[in-house]
Amino acid sequence: MMKNLSLVLNIILLLAVGYLYYYNFSGKKTAAIAEKLNSGIGISDSGGYRPPLAYVELDSLNENITFIKERRLELEAEMKAIEQEQENGYRSLQSQKDNFLKKGAAITEEEAQDFQGKLIDQQQKIDSRKQEQSQRLNEKSFNIMEGIQKKLKEFLTEYNKDKKYMYIFTTGSGLDYMVYKDSTLNITRDVIRGMNEKMKAESKK
Repeated sequence: MMKNLSLVLNIILLLAVGYLYYYNFSGKKTAAIAEKLNSGIGISDSGGYRPPLAYVELDSLNENITFIKERRLELEAEMKAIEQEQENGYRSLQSQKDNFLKKGAAITEEEAQDFQGKLIDQQQKIDSRKQEQSQRLNEKSFNIMEGIQKKLKEFLTEYNKDKKYMYIFTTGSGLDYMVYKDSTLNITRDVIRGMNEKMKAESKK
């Protein structure tokens, strides 16, 4: 379950950080990108030429943006609590079963059927509760991811007012489609620093 939550988090981050990436690498859109890249458009940085591209490492965002780390740990703790509750419920049922079987040959067929029915009913309730709790946690996770996406978009919109990148790509977490990366185009540190400052400032409001 936690692997699924981490995967969801990475996918949402991909959408959030890469929101300026409007084209797919296929057909006319690929040609449009190539034409723009070959047109000589660039950003002047200290008197030199810099392509209007940048990339962000998702793994680093997950591990270094405090807000994201805290939310991930929060979800992990809640998932662990749900699993622990189910495990405790199963142990209780096993204990009831062991105690019942201690009666041995004194157990009648009617008693055995009655006990078995009650045991199944309790197990179904335990499983049903876990399913309900997991569903609520999934909804909470989705809302958290939406919040992260929104905050990243807000930061990148403001950040890109000066940088004026045409495209911001993402890399890492199994979502890497770039076979070569120029480290001078890596803006991960800027995003981490900026997001941490943004979230710290918002927490004081």
